[in-house]
Amino acid sequence: MALMAAAATTAFAQDALVKEAKKQFSAGELDQAAATLAPALTSAETVDKAAAWNLMNEIKYKIYNEEFQNRALGKTFSTDRMVSSLIEGLHAAEECDKYDQMPNAKGKVKIRFHKANSERYKNERQWLYNGGILQYQDKDVAGAIKAWGAYIDSSKSPLFEGMQMGPDTLLADAAYNTALLSYQEKDYATAMKFAEVASTFPEKEDDAMNLLLFTQKETLKSKADSTAYLSKLKELHAAKPDKDQYFNLLQEYYTRNGDQEATKAWAKEETGLNPQNKMAWAILGEAYMNTEKWDDAIAAFTKAIELDPQWTPVVFNVGVCLNSKAIALQDELMDKNTMNISPANLEKVKDVIRQSQKYLERARELDPNRETANWAYPLYRCYYALGDKAKMAELEAIDPSLKN
Repeated sequence: MALMAAAATTAFAQDALVKEAKKQFSAGELDQAAATLAPALTSAETVDKAAAWNLMNEIKYKIYNEEFQNRALGKTFSTDRMVSSLIEGLHAAEECDKYDQMPNAKGKVKIRFHKANSERYKNERQWLYNGGILQYQDKDVAGAIKAWGAYIDSSKSPLFEGMQMGPDTLLADAAYNTALLSYQEKDYATAMKFAEVASTFPEKEDDAMNLLLFTQKETLKSKADSTAYLSKLKELHAAKPDKDQYFNLLQEYYTRNGDQEATKAWAKEETGLNPQNKMAWAILGEAYMNTEKWDDAIAAFTKAIELDPQWTPVVFNVGVCLNSKAIALQDELMDKNTMNISPANLEKVKDVIRQSQKYLERARELDPNRETANWAYPLYRCYYALGDKAKMAELEAIDPSLKN
């Protein structure tokens, strides 16, 4: 009996809060009414949760409407109070709707508030979008994100289920803008959520997918994250191979990853899919170059040069690879006992050096000021190995540091 009495007292206390909030609401004490009512909304002892949430909906809507009218009449108003109250009012109406559709103590469902609330917020919902614009203009980025987020989320609210809403022409912009602002604020979870929404609209798909990928890239913390990012990127690249941004992001991923074998495998795949992709050939060449596979690197770089004969860094890379190949060949052909090399074998080495010289001189011709390729030192090494003192002196005049 004592427990039953305590429970009854607690329930009475919660209902008393609802009654007091109603009085304050009627008296126009809106903020006090909301504060009084708040504990009853989350208490398991409140008897009529639907009615309690509906009261909060009425309170917040009235606050919103007062601020809205003040704005319309040119009076002092608060954008944040107006928009926040509309968001909170809509949330209260949705919570009311949830409880309103639950069976009562007799097991029956008696819907009391759905029609009025759905009609109300169907008409006012656009002001979540408009309010977001106002808050953005006021430099309240967090407020704009919150308003547009509520606008987007409410598009699938059960409160509007079965209603004729008409085409939502603002949803694409709202989703993309919310994602972009969230990304800029480093709220990556929110950015990803709304970028996914924006990507479902054809006019926003490319921009939204780029934003989604940039967001994913910023949140790579584990191997699973990297795998998911790479998988999504490859999926988009396969679907739209003509979009350079997906290839470029894949290139960046493999470059930063530093796994040369994985880079080789990907670059080979790319050259197989599109043999005209000069960048893929260059990347493949660099991967071979980084693992000292000189002949394979030269072959890949040569393919890139065939597609773009003026590509100075790649021309330079071939010269460097041939230079390195000559050193490796000399070491291979040298007698390990006497540390000497026969004239015939030395000539083989010099043949490779002459090839290197050819490409490095071409790089010099393309880039005389060494803006994209510093050809001076490897070219000087070629002249030194071939005993061309005149050419050495010519380069020393350009760069005195080569004498050292």
